[in-house]
Amino acid sequence: MSDTPFGFGLPPEEPDDGDEGKKKDQQGGGGQGPANPFGFGGLPGAGGFGSGPGGPGADNPFAAMFGSLNPNDLGAAFQQLGQMLSYEGGPVNWDMAKQIARQTVSQGSPDGTKDTSVGPAERRAVEEAVRLADLWLDDATSLPSGAASAVAWSRAEWVEATLPAWKELVDPVAERVGTAMGDVLPEEMQAMAGPLIGMMRSMGGAMFGTQIGQAVGVLAGEVVGSSDIGLPLGPAGKAALLPVNIETFGKDLSVPQEEVRLYLALREAAHQRLFAHVPWLRSHLFGAVDGYARGIKVDTAKLEDVVGQFDPQNPEQLQEALQQGMFQPEDTPEQKAALARLETALALVEGWVDAVVHAAAKPRLGSADALRETLRRRRASGGPAEQTFATLIGLELRPRRLRDASRLWASLTDARGVDGRDALWHHPDMLPTATDLDDPDGFVHREQIDFSELDKMLGEAADKPDLRKKRDEGDGEDESKGDDAG
Repeated sequence: MSDTPFGFGLPPEEPDDGDEGKKKDQQGGGGQGPANPFGFGGLPGAGGFGSGPGGPGADNPFAAMFGSLNPNDLGAAFQQLGQMLSYEGGPVNWDMAKQIARQTVSQGSPDGTKDTSVGPAERRAVEEAVRLADLWLDDATSLPSGAASAVAWSRAEWVEATLPAWKELVDPVAERVGTAMGDVLPEEMQAMAGPLIGMMRSMGGAMFGTQIGQAVGVLAGEVVGSSDIGLPLGPAGKAALLPVNIETFGKDLSVPQEEVRLYLALREAAHQRLFAHVPWLRSHLFGAVDGYARGIKVDTAKLEDVVGQFDPQNPEQLQEALQQGMFQPEDTPEQKAALARLETALALVEGWVDAVVHAAAKPRLGSADALRETLRRRRASGGPAEQTFATLIGLELRPRRLRDASRLWASLTDARGVDGRDALWHHPDMLPTATDLDDPDGFVHREQIDFSELDKMLGEAADKPDLRKKRDEGDGEDESKGDDAG
């Protein structure tokens, strides 16, 4: 993830003239990075050329701010500043997020790999892998296939396809920060400070958009499918894999590329089955994220201090304040319960996928154990899910819960069979809780309420409205008889 949470910095563009362009950038101060958020070479606090005491342009604020930029960089800086101050949308500037995510992707990942367009051969390989994966999963789960199609995405295509889901996940937290920015001033001053508040909200939306764009852009270089973080980020019914990232993932594993692709296709197809045939699951997960976000409190004392000293020429102040931790989860029983619900729900999804995929792959792939452990370690060491959630909504998943959930689902398979295990997804109240993950044996051997029968009975009653009419008529007859008897 980015080292500059809520930073402004646009990723550097690739020079059109190769090494010569890089030399010119170094000489002209055009190189932009986390230490120079706006790309303004002499912006106060940016540490760029001309920002030190007595440095070039010290007596000329415009020279100090812009003197080190070449015309192209200057135009880009003004364009970004204009976007930030003119934004009037929701709590996050998603246009900026998309732009920065795409630019981040275009720079390539830290390992040096670049995004590439997906060719016909790679598309066929992904389609074949998902088709075979679905066949194998038929023996491992009672849930039918959930993938209406299989697609191979580039990193840029992953960004485009998943931004709607990120918007749904991040907006609740950003809304709280944006509201707090307008509430820190006394009510009698808010009318007078309207332009300042509006500008701060625009800046806040831009800061969130910048950070989210950077986070999503970096994540696009790591994920191998549309469901790596246990949430349905892509369109429903579309199993997606990223060939360029799969190749990078399997490069040092000493496992044939075909087996790596197939194992990851199993995971993607398993996620698709779960989200397609458990209709309440998506809203349950996103609702848990929203419930957790509503318990976020903003450090108003810190925000008031920033607002009181806010200098429109130094918007980095807001960035630095957010970077140091502007909002924290409330330490209340309700917030702890919301966090437990979210962590448990995500762990149950990932644990079920892990158990089902292992059951399908173990008899067929000699590398199944090695690939399973690689993915588990990837999560435990702070993989895409942990880093992204920690950056965007202050939530760190617990890898220990994932292993616990996987063991519980495997034990349920042994005790109740595939159908009995998967029946627990019929109703959210049937699922294991955080306490059950601590005592899986107790849960496995406990009698479960069969909500499916209750739902069936209620559904049948709803389909027969004449039953209520007859019952009402019967009640009326009884009352009449009673009156006659009286």
